[in-house]
Amino acid sequence: MKQTTVVIVDDSMLVRNILSDALVKLGDIQIIASGKTGMDCVELAEKLKPDFIILDIEMPVMDGLTALAEIKKKKLPSQVIMLSVLTQHGADATFKALELGAIDFVPKPSSGNQFSPEDIAQVLWTKIRDITESNRLTEANLQRHEHNLNKSFQKPVTVEAIGIGTSTGGPKALQSVFMGLPENFSKPIFVVQHMPAGFTKAFAERLNTLSKIKVKEAENGDVATPGCAYIAPGDYQMKVVTKGKDKVIELAQSIQVNGHRPSIEVLFDSLAQAYGANHLLSMIMTGMGRDGSQSITNIHSQGGITLAQNEATSIVYGMNRVAVELGGIDFVLPLEGLVPKMLELLKMRGN
Repeated sequence: MKQTTVVIVDDSMLVRNILSDALVKLGDIQIIASGKTGMDCVELAEKLKPDFIILDIEMPVMDGLTALAEIKKKKLPSQVIMLSVLTQHGADATFKALELGAIDFVPKPSSGNQFSPEDIAQVLWTKIRDITESNRLTEANLQRHEHNLNKSFQKPVTVEAIGIGTSTGGPKALQSVFMGLPENFSKPIFVVQHMPAGFTKAFAERLNTLSKIKVKEAENGDVATPGCAYIAPGDYQMKVVTKGKDKVIELAQSIQVNGHRPSIEVLFDSLAQAYGANHLLSMIMTGMGRDGSQSITNIHSQGGITLAQNEATSIVYGMNRVAVELGGIDFVLPLEGLVPKMLELLKMRGN
């Protein structure tokens, strides 16, 4: 198997060297060039056409966002992963980059954040490996006809809550979902997006500006409100529990589950307990690994409605693929079909 080719573009030589050394040490990756400005990035992308570009945002001469826009305008094939700083400005720029076509982001190595350069290199390496593998699987399966795996639904009961789980490729996919929701949407929505601490608040605020319903980063003790969406904060597990007549959000820095905090599994299991699995509509979307796949299958087996984003529109067909393989999904749909199907199913269930 050929090595994955990578170009690193950052105005800090230290960052370039640290990431380069660490990625090569982890294996199967060849760093074929590096640059320090956005101009370097565009030139290297045109000349070398690497599989991946690791791109800083703040750089002299031409910044990362301008370089990314140029790469996409020229239809160059490289996948771009952004290096992002943990600030409000950095988070805003990161989400702009995802809208422009970056595939994902990682926190930039710095003395000011909790991630060591080795941790960040490991996360980068895992993302590169999983995206590469997913691309190979997608190419191999393009001819496969994808169809709805819907079951005959049990006696209709009302849906009381929506659970959504997503990872790599999720921020852009979630924007699409939230932009499609109508103003009168009346169910609470609970979301786990695998994302580092420091980014989820800015992400929730961004979704709130794009959506017709209220979206917020979940806070401990929040009482679930109809027509409001709650994004699990980075580095916290999010559960929904029953307290009297209310459904209340509990956050805790408890152990990672499936290697994640927040974990989709933790959220979905708590929703099934709080609302009853047959009163849920759950959705698993683009992302690496298997987090959430078992819990959504459990919801399915107990009469809940389950949807998965299909392979063709997923950046990484991982968690959703496992859920489909486990037989836990009623409908496998392209990204743009998820909200219309959800609204149709809610109407069928008398909502």
